[in-house]
Amino acid sequence: MIKKLLSTGVIASSMLFGAAIADEGMWQPHQLSEIKDKLKAAGLKLDPEKMADLNQFPMNAIVSLGGCSASFLSEQGLVITNHHCAYGSIQYNSTEENNLLVNGFVAKSMDKEPQASPNARVYVTESLTNVTSDIKGSIPKGAEGVEYFNAIEKREKELVADCEASQDYRCNVYSFHGGAEFFLIKQLAIRDVRLVYAPPSSIGKFGGDTDNWMWPRHTGDWSFYRAYVNKDGKPADYSKDNVPFKPKAFLKVNANGVENGDYVMVLGYPGRTNRYRTDVEVESTFKNVYPTSKRLREEFIDVIKANSEDGSEARIKYESTIAGLANYAKNYGSMIESFNKGDMLERRKQLTADLTKWINSDKKRKAKYGDAVNELAALIVESNKTQDGDIVMGYLGRSAMMRVAKGLYRLAHEKQKPNVERRRGFQERDMKRFGQYMAVTNKSFDETVEKALFMHFSKEYAQLPKAQRNATFDKFFGFENGLNEAKLTAQVNAMYAKTKLDEADVRLAWMDKSVEEFKTSDDPFIQFAVSQYDHDMKEEEKGKALGGKLQQARPAYMEAMIAFKKSRNEAVYADANSSLRITYGNVKGYSPQDGLVATPFTTLEGMLAKYQPGDDEFDLFENIRTAISTKQYGPYKKESLGSVPVNYLSTLDITGGNSGSATLNANGEFVGLVFDGVYESIIGDWDYDPTYNRSIHTSVPFMLWVMENVDGADNIIDEMTIVK
Repeated sequence: MIKKLLSTGVIASSMLFGAAIADEGMWQPHQLSEIKDKLKAAGLKLDPEKMADLNQFPMNAIVSLGGCSASFLSEQGLVITNHHCAYGSIQYNSTEENNLLVNGFVAKSMDKEPQASPNARVYVTESLTNVTSDIKGSIPKGAEGVEYFNAIEKREKELVADCEASQDYRCNVYSFHGGAEFFLIKQLAIRDVRLVYAPPSSIGKFGGDTDNWMWPRHTGDWSFYRAYVNKDGKPADYSKDNVPFKPKAFLKVNANGVENGDYVMVLGYPGRTNRYRTDVEVESTFKNVYPTSKRLREEFIDVIKANSEDGSEARIKYESTIAGLANYAKNYGSMIESFNKGDMLERRKQLTADLTKWINSDKKRKAKYGDAVNELAALIVESNKTQDGDIVMGYLGRSAMMRVAKGLYRLAHEKQKPNVERRRGFQERDMKRFGQYMAVTNKSFDETVEKALFMHFSKEYAQLPKAQRNATFDKFFGFENGLNEAKLTAQVNAMYAKTKLDEADVRLAWMDKSVEEFKTSDDPFIQFAVSQYDHDMKEEEKGKALGGKLQQARPAYMEAMIAFKKSRNEAVYADANSSLRITYGNVKGYSPQDGLVATPFTTLEGMLAKYQPGDDEFDLFENIRTAISTKQYGPYKKESLGSVPVNYLSTLDITGGNSGSATLNANGEFVGLVFDGVYESIIGDWDYDPTYNRSIHTSVPFMLWVMENVDGADNIIDEMTIVK
């Protein structure tokens, strides 16, 4: 039986802090006062106490895009983020005749700013409330499994419903330390977002996949949005009558950038780290999940490219997908390589042994933490049993028509329930975005590509042991006796020929239909969704049962781990979970291997040296080549480099989701955008190493130089407050 250690309490903040190692840690805003001495020692000139206040500068200038970070750079709602974060919006506004991914885009005036995409959002965090006692207190005594899971989910939904007084706000409950703590986070949700400026991909994606995660780097990874609201200052749907949002604060732009050794910090929304995962999880992930996922992602890219010509409408629809798949495929490859070279697994096993020994060496600790380690390990082993099948089905399930049909049929079922009881994603709060997704599905869907992807991954699926396959899926597509490729091809072709779900108005109409109407439909993808529903619900209940057990076991394990690390005076901070964090450090190079030293800056000349005419990854327009070769540096030349700095390195501790985060100097001035890490530090999501952990930033001088000398975006420069 799993012990519930934290029924109504929270982990005291005093347990969360040991001696931080180097610049390790992604800190919650309320923790800044407790690490203020470390921040000051690193060089911060702002008051950490004031920085912790979400309504104070600079926190109130930092925003989320729901997957990437961003920040306000003017009083007119101007938002800066990474080019790769805006990639989907640039793709959305591209055509074969005017491919903005290739050509770039500058809105010379506000009336020329197109809608980024119907689903684009800017989220401004307004409050964080600790609700641990509330949620833990709502769990019935003795609850386990599904009951435990449902109790937490029910209370989270109630808190969110109370928080979201109108569609102007988006609220979510975030768990920390595996469910030991819960915070309710309230965000203003601005839904009229427009594209303002994007450099061409020859700058914004310079180096492509070859340079991804590598140093030296020469990528201009930035783009601009603008947030719009109605004339009353409230979030509103896209309308020509809307006006620019006026943020409470915006960042001043320091045109001088940074020097070697300068203090820098990043404020943003890091996605996920796994630094407290057990040795069992580490072994499973690096020996199975990552190798399999890397291979399947690369195959996914190959199939898309084989079935869509470069520059064609079909390829444009999938460019954002390709970029995301390639990014993570390379990420996984680096982590696997680092894992195989290093001793992380052995150290995690030793940590587990040391933790167990520490627990058992004291009667009180043994009574309090009991079998926390063993119980969590057993649940992880159980969850891994269907791992291979889940991974492959994940890729098969990316079919747009299947996702649409399943989503619509699930909506019909969920609408029969009271709103608070509906599954997340199908509540009233979700309907606007659900409808927008249905409206724009064709922007990222091509029938030829989709059919080729389905056939490719069907072959992968057919090789799975029967126990890892889905019996209802097998029955629908005739997999019971193996794969008959000719028969499956004919069936899939017939499904796409007959379906009407590839029409936006049809998809939107199905949002209002009943369960019975779905059951009597002759649309083949609707029939597919109906055939899979009961099985999916049974699997979901199994997932909840296991999830409930993990929600009891993980906090018990984390409380023991935190106490153990505190006893050894080691740094303890919550793993990243897409909530607002700060990470700090200094501009600094590193030595990636014996005999090599990487300096912290790259320059325009290095960019020109990589130029390869006709190579999509390293091509440059003539105007930028001319500007570099004739040394048209203007006021952006850094004397210490003799040129304009393009990218720079820092010791900041970041991960995915930090993309687009503003890099600030000691005075809180904007000095760049973080967009990547070096190859050697990718494994940092699991295993932080101060020797190799480096983040890569695009420099402000380079941004301003390109905007002024290459793209003619002077109107945007004039809008910002430039500090020199």
